[in-house]
Amino acid sequence: MGKQVWRVAVAGGAAVAFTALAAVPAGAAEGGVSFTRVQVNGGKPIVIGVSKEVAVPASFRMATTEAWEYPRVFLYRGAVNGGDQLWHVIDGSDCVKVSAGVCDFNETIYFDPSEYDMRNSEAGAWKVGAQVFFKGDGGDADDEGQTAYVKRNSRLTVNAAPEPVAKDKTITVTGKVTRANWETRKYASYGGRLVSLQFKPAGTSSYTTVKKVYANSSGDLRTTVKASTTGTWRWVYYGNTTTGPSTSSGDSVVVQ
Repeated sequence: MGKQVWRVAVAGGAAVAFTALAAVPAGAAEGGVSFTRVQVNGGKPIVIGVSKEVAVPASFRMATTEAWEYPRVFLYRGAVNGGDQLWHVIDGSDCVKVSAGVCDFNETIYFDPSEYDMRNSEAGAWKVGAQVFFKGDGGDADDEGQTAYVKRNSRLTVNAAPEPVAKDKTITVTGKVTRANWETRKYASYGGRLVSLQFKPAGTSSYTTVKKVYANSSGDLRTTVKASTTGTWRWVYYGNTTTGPSTSSGDSVVVQ
């Protein structure tokens, strides 16, 4: 086949979770197709911010004796045929022939929160499905037994003071946790998160966790530590099922 580009149909500002877009026609015959080697983003979470398009690689192998037109993989909730699907654009590839009736495909699934509406409820677990449309009529859609996590991007800031500081005196390290709000297309406070404070001595390359701190309800972080040697401080948040991880920049403090 030639390259096929699928684009989401958004009407009246509807969110990208929609029902049965490009579903197999009602009553169409299914079967006669096997999908294997399905991968979406290499098994890693798909983390989306508020403005930048995210390109997600996907690949699969399809075996069938049917005459087909357009195969693809996609994310869905509910029923594989007729449930909610999540994608904005799917850029398909030509068949890379493996043997008679067997093809490998590479595609790219695009998410663009700056152009398409997204709901915050769309963060979390999605199932992976594979589908093909046959020439003339009908098709086949199968669940692939995989879970893909779509997550809201998070951000962290850091400030360590005073700078410089006398040896073994106390410094205060502050920061803030925010995450993408897809509905407002802005970053908002993300309170109550457990965040790690890490330190890297000058002249070294590795950070070590010094303590863990909970952000307050406004996402603000604040703690005190003793400064024994010159080095760099940072915050690290490891994320959860709906929110991606983040690491702040480093703030260097000279100990005199």
